[in-house]
Amino acid sequence: MNFLDYTLEVLHEKLVNKELTSVELTEAVYENIEKMDDQIGAFLALGKEEALEAAKQVDEKGIDPNNVLSGLPIGIKDNLVTKGVETTAASKILSGFIPTYNATVVERVRQNGMITTGKLNMDEFAMGGSTENSAYKLTRNPWNLKKVPGGSSGGSAAAVASGQIPVSLGSDTGGSIRTPAAFTGIVGMKPTYGLVSRYGLIAYGSSLDTVGPFTKTVKDNALVLNAISGKDEKDSTSYRGELPDFTEGIENGVKGLRIGVPKEYIKEEVKEDGVVNKVREALELYKKMGAEVVEVSLPHTEYGVPAYYILASSEAASNLQRFDGIRYGYRAEQTETLEDLYVKSRSEGFGLEVKRRIMLGTFSLSSGFYDAHFKKAAKARTLIMQDFDKVFEEVDVLIAPTTTTTAYDIGGKIEDPIEMYMSDVLTVTINLAGVPSLSIPCGFSNGLPVGMQLIGKHFDEQTLYRAAYAFERETDYHTQKPTFEGGE
Repeated sequence: MNFLDYTLEVLHEKLVNKELTSVELTEAVYENIEKMDDQIGAFLALGKEEALEAAKQVDEKGIDPNNVLSGLPIGIKDNLVTKGVETTAASKILSGFIPTYNATVVERVRQNGMITTGKLNMDEFAMGGSTENSAYKLTRNPWNLKKVPGGSSGGSAAAVASGQIPVSLGSDTGGSIRTPAAFTGIVGMKPTYGLVSRYGLIAYGSSLDTVGPFTKTVKDNALVLNAISGKDEKDSTSYRGELPDFTEGIENGVKGLRIGVPKEYIKEEVKEDGVVNKVREALELYKKMGAEVVEVSLPHTEYGVPAYYILASSEAASNLQRFDGIRYGYRAEQTETLEDLYVKSRSEGFGLEVKRRIMLGTFSLSSGFYDAHFKKAAKARTLIMQDFDKVFEEVDVLIAPTTTTTAYDIGGKIEDPIEMYMSDVLTVTINLAGVPSLSIPCGFSNGLPVGMQLIGKHFDEQTLYRAAYAFERETDYHTQKPTFEGGE
């Protein structure tokens, strides 16, 4: 079974009508992995026996007709700890680490009857925009196998886009859900900071990290967000308020909706004409559907990338101190002193990009440079947050390209870290502000998917889903299937 042909609701209907069983769906995932994953490279670890046993138990219990997710398979990004399944964050330093507990989001999808089938490839510790920084394998874009799938959640996106699995979870610190969703032509949600628990997420930048779903359609995405959202006593930053059903009102259309178009995003930063043109066509469609489209300004956008990389790297330098070769994961051999063990384990265990960010973060926090770098970046973050607060007094939602280009060649930017960092210019400000953003496909440029992001007010994911669903209903981009070009 290729999951590109079915939405979660259709699969649920087949399970309820006994046209399929959960075991059959789960077996289909592993058959797809066997057929496709040699060329895609999405999965790092599989828990086949446990998954099939869980699916069997769901079938024996009976599919809950009122729970759309019951019995459906899901893939998990490799920085979300999963009990009994190797979890490495795609880093050598965590090789062999078998967690003894589950991340809260993993618990929640399982409580909803979903079957966790395996761990998905990523940039090491979520540091990267192309999934080329994994210590274990290269993930390829199913639209063109010579292109990157985006990062850092490239494995999560490629697995869904190729039809290996119907849904997956990723994490987004500065665009790591939205960029892969855009590059692979699927739907990816970066929720409001705190909406989804971070407990069990291997931390990169703790004030920026979010967990969200990848799906083929907008409504499917909202259904999964329903399952993983909400307060968690194990995460002090999780949202304590009441949450709506994110699918409620999804079909209400956009008549009267005020859409803002940040001039800094659509004019100055986008490098590919095809990307801009597709987003402009989408805006025209929104006008025809009754929305009001106005140009707005987010004047401190230019400070987003430098502020983000200083703040995120500083938090990373602190978070990654725990990986020392002593307690778990990789330990260097032939060491003579404790300090020697620390240095060699970290030098051999961390990849180049992770080391680069640890160095940048440590420098930014060091005596004599803290005021000049970290403190100034924190002030820039406040200005960026104020930009969003001000603009949302005028509009209900912002629309912009997700990325500055379509998917680029494997190896195209990996040797130039500055160019790679600048690729995040349209996504990092959303994480700095903590607001939600949903990337959906809005067309093609040079045969590759173009992503459009809808950005909302804090905890207003409902409006994003409503606006995205209205666009999806009028187009067929979500039904297009990858071409697997560039293969041998």
